[in-house]
Amino acid sequence: MAVRLPRPHRFDLWLALAGLLGGLLLWGIGLGTRPAGEPIVLFDGRWPLLVPLLVTAGCELLRRTAPRTALLTGTLALTADTLTQGSLATVLMYTDLMYAAVLYGTPASARRIPRITGLLSIAATLVPYAVWRVPEALLIGVAVGVVSFAPASTGLIVRNHRDAAEAARLRAEQTALLAEMDRVQAVTAERARMARELHDMVANHLSAIAIHSTAALSLEDEKTSREALTVIRENSVQGLSEMRRLIGILRDGADDREPAATPTLDGLGALVEGARANGLDVTLDATHESVPAPVELAAYRIVQESLTNALKHAAPGKVTVRLRRLDGGLDIRVTSPYGGRDTPRAPGSGAGLVGMRERVALLDGTFEAAPESGPDGKLWVVRACLPVTDTAQGEME
Repeated sequence: MAVRLPRPHRFDLWLALAGLLGGLLLWGIGLGTRPAGEPIVLFDGRWPLLVPLLVTAGCELLRRTAPRTALLTGTLALTADTLTQGSLATVLMYTDLMYAAVLYGTPASARRIPRITGLLSIAATLVPYAVWRVPEALLIGVAVGVVSFAPASTGLIVRNHRDAAEAARLRAEQTALLAEMDRVQAVTAERARMARELHDMVANHLSAIAIHSTAALSLEDEKTSREALTVIRENSVQGLSEMRRLIGILRDGADDREPAATPTLDGLGALVEGARANGLDVTLDATHESVPAPVELAAYRIVQESLTNALKHAAPGKVTVRLRRLDGGLDIRVTSPYGGRDTPRAPGSGAGLVGMRERVALLDGTFEAAPESGPDGKLWVVRACLPVTDTAQGEME
């Protein structure tokens, strides 16, 4: 199977053509690097110097696609050129091949070529001087250094700068990618936080409104209907207040009004009273010390969502809310009668348990919600333990 050579770069094509034309121009006017008759000139005459010129120009076509092959072939051509009257174009193209071999070659070649050419330049300086003992012998080492070591060193410098620029570009891309990932994660976390807040704040009031509006529509007793409408109005006002608080947080101080304070455990009494007004038989048993704000908010929301679920799903009976401060944590337990209701009293989003579990997970706590058998029958038990430490960190809202 024939091996297809890579197509030369357009710049390399023009470079080879310019070198060839320049060499032919010098050949045409009879200008060489060495006069005829020197002992080193084994192939005298004008025609022999065209062969190294053509070979070196052909190597220029491979300077980027096959730099090592181009350099080795060019070295043989330059050696042959030294046995003729020589062409300046051949020498200049060879320096470019040396430069390209370091710049476009493998990393190993980029390290070795400058070292080898440096050693050759030193040897070409010291050996002729030691043999002939004339200052002019030092010029041989200078010529070798100019033709080999100088372009190799230049190629190494350019390659290092290019690699540094590429590394900087990759770092910039990685930084931008990480920044975008952080932004997406922050947006996702914020959306999840706002979803929990909306659900916890509004679901309780809307559930009560739905339940009592159903009662008001199904009963013809004027007194009962008025009581139901009163509860509906109270929950509407409270829900609107919660929405205003959330909008104030979203505005982030866009106006001079400060958003309402974040719910605390001191508000559990009012929360339980509201649940009683909605028809739940709730008992609150809370003994706790001061806890960090993230723990306090999470505990409040867990109790709030548990009471909402009890209002929608629990069978008639007693609901108990208990909070205890244990060693290193705040223990929350909400129980309600389980079963006895085919469908919920009010529709829900189904995200209540998910939201509670997320709040607990953000504080590295434990959460469990499942039915249990007790002395008074089957109960639905929500249990959460929130770690409480001096350095407690978590979601602030």
